[in-house]
Amino acid sequence: MDAHRSTNTTASMRSADVVMAPERLGAMHQNRISFVRTMIRKMAQQQWQVTKHEWQLCPQGFGYVIYKLKTPNHIYHLVVFCDQIADDERNDRVIAEKWDVTFALIKGDVDVTLLERLRANVPLQEAGRNPNTVLVLARANKSVRVFKHIVSHLAAGKQPDPAALAEVGYLLRTTAVYGNGKFGIADFKLLENNPDFNQSFSAQMCAVYLLREFSLDWVNYLAKQQGGDQAIALHRELQRYLGVGNATGLGMAPYLINHPCIVDQWMTTREAALADVLAYPSEPAKCIYLRRLLQKAILHLEQVITINDYQKQLNAAAVAELTAFDNNLDAIIALSQTWREVVEQSLSIGLEGQEILLSCLMELYPERVDPYQDQMNCDETLSLPSGKQIQDLITTLEQHYRWAIDTDFTQSENTYWFWYRSQDKEEPRLGVRGQEAGEERELPLDIGRQVYRLYQALITQSPEQSLAEFLVHQPQFRAIARRVWTLGNRAMGDIQMNVLHQSSLPMHLLRCKLAVFGATKFDPRSDRWVRVTFFQGAPLLDELASNNYQEQWLFPLLPSQYELSESCLSHQPDDGGKC
Repeated sequence: MDAHRSTNTTASMRSADVVMAPERLGAMHQNRISFVRTMIRKMAQQQWQVTKHEWQLCPQGFGYVIYKLKTPNHIYHLVVFCDQIADDERNDRVIAEKWDVTFALIKGDVDVTLLERLRANVPLQEAGRNPNTVLVLARANKSVRVFKHIVSHLAAGKQPDPAALAEVGYLLRTTAVYGNGKFGIADFKLLENNPDFNQSFSAQMCAVYLLREFSLDWVNYLAKQQGGDQAIALHRELQRYLGVGNATGLGMAPYLINHPCIVDQWMTTREAALADVLAYPSEPAKCIYLRRLLQKAILHLEQVITINDYQKQLNAAAVAELTAFDNNLDAIIALSQTWREVVEQSLSIGLEGQEILLSCLMELYPERVDPYQDQMNCDETLSLPSGKQIQDLITTLEQHYRWAIDTDFTQSENTYWFWYRSQDKEEPRLGVRGQEAGEERELPLDIGRQVYRLYQALITQSPEQSLAEFLVHQPQFRAIARRVWTLGNRAMGDIQMNVLHQSSLPMHLLRCKLAVFGATKFDPRSDRWVRVTFFQGAPLLDELASNNYQEQWLFPLLPSQYELSESCLSHQPDDGGKC
């Protein structure tokens, strides 16, 4: 157990049955230890320096750009290639072959030879092969309508319409951000001892943040090329409002199933930080700041534009419930001794509102929450100790996997879907069992069903029988037995979701991972893919170096509304939160 994570904190965490329920995972929001927040905080605290190293774009905006990143430990470069593509070639799916922008984060210097190699391979993405000095390989497409709107207005000497920006919230939308050894680039093992990027996904988050800076530089450059002397730069408040979009589909869901120890670590760390916060007295001075965060969250939800009717309903319900909660907050505080008691009085509202409240509460105690940001990595080894009997594993199953062993997998609704990888599209897909082709290529993502089958096999054996002997005779259960034992002895364990059930929503899995990353503006485009925004509202690069930098970009708002509330949120004083 980590030094600052006390036994009392662990004991006071919410139960896995609550935290790992798919509906709650599908309501998560960004918090202080989400990866984007951690990355920006580190850059600001350590005064990382970013400069334009080369700007080799033609007047139409095509060519390449290099940004230099200097940390206290190393030198890196972000190399961005901008290519002209036809509108019908702009595709967010993994099968696309051309993109508006491709880019790579490089450790060390970029000489002419390396630049030529990158020029030949980075635009090819999966089809290319890159050196292992490349830490991140990625691509992005324009939000064409917003991009053109901004450039044309700036070129004419006018600021763009904020409402037009609000519809999307970004200029560029990433469709894949690769790390960890794919296509010849650096394996995460090479970063484990690198103090800059030794936390999971930190290199990817940094690359995307630098891409955001490029997207802003790009529209200002193009406006100047088109408008000449009459062109103006995009207003700083609008620049800050724009993030980087991301389109994520079913391909992300298997990660959470295939890396259960990582998911457990992420969720356990968040829950431990939250338990620390909830143990504090619900002091009125903090209530002032909490109320302002809740009001900001309400405005944020009102401004989120989504085409998904169900998400619209969830957002509207959360707005109404949080407004009522905020109106009653003084009375709730008066009846509560700790923040835990405040949260208990919020359980009548929906999950979306509950999770927003938890994210807001974590903002109140940065000195308690922020140290947890370094605890998101873990050992992924699945193991089963020697000397165990069948009864030991049965006990673990009955204590931690009731969601699986109580499911009747002989019922067709519980095995309705099968997951497979499309040979043509190279993407994970869902097929209807018995009706669609591909069942023979089913991916082993059916953890619930595997657990059920293991349990049914175990209860037919003598409880005193050696577990090793059982697995020798039935080796098909070795992998799931290791998983069950390992995750059953962790704080949060497996996601409690039967992904084969007819009504299961993969969107819950996508939302969970994206929230851990730090995404905002969840806009499901179907039940299988979603658009989100990263770094929306985040400080600009030059603001990270300011002594007045304040980390208050949870729930980003349109600039006009942000300015109205800025005087209240400009800082959270160190004297207990009084404004």
